Amino acid sequence: MALKLNVTNISCEDCVAKISESIHVMEPDAKVNVDINTKTVTVESKASEESIKQAIVASGYHIEGYQ
Repeated sequence: MALKLNVTNISCEDCVAKISESIHVMEPDAKVNVDINTKTVTVESKASEESIKQAIVASGYHIEGYQ
């Protein structure tokens, strides 16, 4: 499943590392692309959309339209 999310508080390479790591802990084979300029996270994973969102939020980030 490919999922593209707007993560509004991405600001630096540390954010990229933190988000990528949080998803890889849950799904080691996931393909994660974090774009600082567009503030988007694209994930290809077998994990559910909800699980991916929860991992990103748990690492301290805000997904547009998700609470």
